[in-house]
Amino acid sequence: MHTETKTSTTRLELLLFRLNNKQHFGINVLKVKEIISRPALTQIPQSNANIVGVAELRGQTIPVIDLATAIGRAPISKETSDEQKVIIAEFSRNTQGFLVSGVDRIVVRDWKDVLPPPGGVSGSFITGVIRLENELVQLVDVEQVMHGVSSTNMGAETLDQALLDCLGERNILVVDDSAVARNQTCRILEQLGIKNVSARDGKEALELIKELAQGHNKITDCLPIIISDIEMPEMDGYQLTKEIRSNPDFEGVYILLHTSLDGRVNAEHAQAAGANQILTKFEADLLTEEIIKGLKHIAA
Repeated sequence: MHTETKTSTTRLELLLFRLNNKQHFGINVLKVKEIISRPALTQIPQSNANIVGVAELRGQTIPVIDLATAIGRAPISKETSDEQKVIIAEFSRNTQGFLVSGVDRIVVRDWKDVLPPPGGVSGSFITGVIRLENELVQLVDVEQVMHGVSSTNMGAETLDQALLDCLGERNILVVDDSAVARNQTCRILEQLGIKNVSARDGKEALELIKELAQGHNKITDCLPIIISDIEMPEMDGYQLTKEIRSNPDFEGVYILLHTSLDGRVNAEHAQAAGANQILTKFEADLLTEEIIKGLKHIAA
């Protein structure tokens, strides 16, 4: 069981697909529910321009997004209609389809092989790249694509003043490789009146924690709560949690892991790593509830 957990958190399975040309893009296989040939699509009046229609799949109505236009490229060409596929993805308890020109194969790489996107690559929709033979495969940040298509309710309740007083001038650390998810979380914290700092992955977070801990008797004097994504390059949320729990200088910090992937296995791995709680659906109200739990925990 321990070996399986280690493998699952250091290896990355990518589904390779194309958008109008031979260049490959990738998406984390864990977010893929299934792949189907392009079905008949029903147009939805006044819908987002990137939504090409909705498909009926086993009694479920699924919006289908032209992934090419969603990341700022030309629409999927009708000339490739015979090869077009719809990648059915599921995360944050939502299901949607992404229209692509074609799907090729699955490749496995280590998270450490994921490189930052080079300058000039398609903006913030690309979260990283990997080298595959003589090609750079761009990894699409589907959470950011969805954020661009549908607005997220960012409303949040006001915290009890006693809890805010308990937090004082201390910060909550937000760790996420997705700029959109990271900014969403930070914005919710700011709406709650909570100071925060952020990091792009577990490795950067660990270095920041060590830096902030200097000059304090214990880490909770400056950083009582950490909110971290699980799926990240360099060092994922599980490994970050293990590193924190193995260091006596970081004792007492409350760790909330979150993931866009559903499944009991994530909760089991989070608990095994030492996390206090796991959140599998990103909603402002749910995140606020978990933050309140964390504040009550450190105040106890």
